[in-house]
Amino acid sequence: MDFFLSLFMSGLTKGSIYALIALGYTMVYGIIALINFAHGEIYMIGAFTALIFSMLLGGPAVGMSGWTLLLTVAALSALYAAMYGWTMEKIAYQPLRGASRLAPLISAIGMSIFLQNYVQLVQTPNFLVFPDLIPQIDLPAAVAKAINRTHLVILIVTAVAMVALTVFIKFTRMGMAMRAVAQDPIMARLSGVKLDRVISVTFVIGSVLAALGGLLIGCSMRQIDFYIGFLAGMKAFTAAVLGGIGSIPGAVIGALILGFAESFAAGYISSSYKDMVAFIILIIILTLKPGGIFGTSQTQKV
Repeated sequence: MDFFLSLFMSGLTKGSIYALIALGYTMVYGIIALINFAHGEIYMIGAFTALIFSMLLGGPAVGMSGWTLLLTVAALSALYAAMYGWTMEKIAYQPLRGASRLAPLISAIGMSIFLQNYVQLVQTPNFLVFPDLIPQIDLPAAVAKAINRTHLVILIVTAVAMVALTVFIKFTRMGMAMRAVAQDPIMARLSGVKLDRVISVTFVIGSVLAALGGLLIGCSMRQIDFYIGFLAGMKAFTAAVLGGIGSIPGAVIGALILGFAESFAAGYISSSYKDMVAFIILIIILTLKPGGIFGTSQTQKV
């Protein structure tokens, strides 16, 4: 029972991280029908930025510690990643707004490769040790047996981020504009919605969520490198497709399914096959329901 519970919490934690990244994929696709393959690198940059700020602010010159350090590092890394996301959209995607779908897709792949090599050159190709930024939490013995403080913080942050995003999308003017653009960009523009602003805000929100995921995975795994964004990005993209690309609830559900699949495959089969099992599940779901769990199949006339 303890082994099963351990695998369950591991899968829940992984799924929560994947969900933070998958939301960026599904939001961008829902707005402009673009697969932003460079989104995983924003997650990686968020992790590196968190590491740098934690060393600066937690060092003897400043001496921050505890929750103050964690919250400050989270805010600064999210802001830094948001600037990267905004700049990336302006440079790599906005000039190709009227081009065929293949052009921005190639641009996204190129941006992904560029950011990987950029971080590798300015930082290091080696793994870096990530500090334990999460303060000690006095948990009841029964709770501490089932979940550690790092996993607890990851679950809380993910839940708060999901609720905040849902409230933003449903109850704010920008959220209403985003929903209008996702439904019909031409009519939204004719109604006075500033399309470029909506797209930029979408990239910024996705980048902030990815940066939080990078910080949290660093605290959980205790090491990062320039390549962590590629694999995590592919898995988060898989989760978004699994749940129904363009659907926010679908991205979360797909991420959790993927996290549980990986965890239980690693525990009961072999850690070498955990990635294979996850993609087998994807193939089965898409074979039975091509639009994903929450997606809808669309027929296009040619």
